[in-house]
Amino acid sequence: MPMENVTRIGVSLEPDLLGQFDKLIASKGYNTRSEAIRDLIRNALIQKELKSPGSSVVGTITIIYDHHKGSVKETLMELQHRKHEIISSSMHVHLDLDRCLEVLVVRGTVEQVKELSDQLTTVKGVLHGEPVLITSEFDHHTH
Repeated sequence: MPMENVTRIGVSLEPDLLGQFDKLIASKGYNTRSEAIRDLIRNALIQKELKSPGSSVVGTITIIYDHHKGSVKETLMELQHRKHEIISSSMHVHLDLDRCLEVLVVRGTVEQVKELSDQLTTVKGVLHGEPVLITSEFDHHTH
């Protein structure tokens, strides 16, 4: 794929570090070191953006809960209805007789999504919860 308007740079690395890097990029399936370095730079920029509370993000909030504990189902549903403007979709999976997994697809600011995640994961009966966020402001079309 021809790249338009690129600048070539040189990078100096110790042999051991370069060897480890080559093994890493081979295991991930990169064709060239340049591809891998570009992705590392993009990921660093994304991580920086995710530290800013006002950055726009998309992602998921995944929770596992015991549906027998108190009013966990009702509380989770009430929280989701209150924050419906940042929840695009949800999926509910029955893991076994007691536990459910719920995945919410979210879109909003870092602050909004983290607030919702904190509210959901602190509900009595929620066993575990984790947000996974990706910035929606970074230009990913540069591959």
